[in-house]
Amino acid sequence: MNSKRTKLTLLVSLGILGGLIQSATADAWDQKTTFTFSGPVEIPGQVLSAGTYVFKLADLGSQRNIVQVFSEDQRHLYGTFLAIPDQRLRPAGKPIITFDERAAGSPEAVKAWFYPGDTYGHQFVYPKPRALALAKANNTPVASMPAELAANTMQPTTSMTQPHVVAMRQAPLKAEKPTEEEVEIAEVFVAPDPPQGAQSDSSPARLPTTGSPLPFVGLLGLVSLAIAGGMKFVLVRGR
Repeated sequence: MNSKRTKLTLLVSLGILGGLIQSATADAWDQKTTFTFSGPVEIPGQVLSAGTYVFKLADLGSQRNIVQVFSEDQRHLYGTFLAIPDQRLRPAGKPIITFDERAAGSPEAVKAWFYPGDTYGHQFVYPKPRALALAKANNTPVASMPAELAANTMQPTTSMTQPHVVAMRQAPLKAEKPTEEEVEIAEVFVAPDPPQGAQSDSSPARLPTTGSPLPFVGLLGLVSLAIAGGMKFVLVRGR
């Protein structure tokens, strides 16, 4: 059973289960990615019909885990969604969407989205009832937010200060377990390590001053004496 589930997860992660993803293209700064789905897919709070959609990080200040989904021409915003960091062992060479397993005949639920070349992706946060259902179906914890905020995801969003966006950002995120237990999100989803070469926010901006300047002063004095001695030697020889 475990090997069967592993195989299914691998196929879904590659986005080739039933040919659900027909094509995908991507841009850089906002990680804009265009996906074409051959069948309906579920995102938090709604189901997208078969077609082409644009996924990208919202240009809302410094928030890099708020995702927006648009129509192909980007004239219609389907929703603004909370996400938590997700991680792959190896970066993919093309855009990838991973899906949660669903009952036969139900739309596949988008789990996470990865930009090409990145090991860090964006895992969608679902309203609590749906998160619990997905957790049971997949036998794995799912990130959740309060059910009453589902409608907030579908409102027009242009600023981080809009009330519905503030409410989502301040919402207590939880993790729903297959056992119906609800726990703090940090108990299940651990934030990934920063990319290699990145400086942690907790790292000091400069080295602390832990030593006395006296040794340096002493060394400077010795160097000065040596220079003076050398000049005296040169003057004596020049006479």
